[in-house]
Amino acid sequence: MIVINIDVMLAKRKMSVTELSERVGITIANVSVLKNGKAKGVKFSTLDAICRALNCQPGDVLQWVDENEIEAENGGQK
Repeated sequence: MIVINIDVMLAKRKMSVTELSERVGITIANVSVLKNGKAKGVKFSTLDAICRALNCQPGDVLQWVDENEIEAENGGQK
């Protein structure tokens, strides 16, 4: 499972969702969808713009997590 860490990077950069949306050129709603892990995908051009705005690498924003480990930690629930 891919986890989106935009909220972590925003906190590290002391940047608001509004500021990120303006710098990237996407709506606040779309940033929120990404931030909350509800997005089905992300264009490379959007990921590039996010990384430019946050001055980070894609791996700072995207993280792979083993679903089985999450279920084990949560007593069998995702």
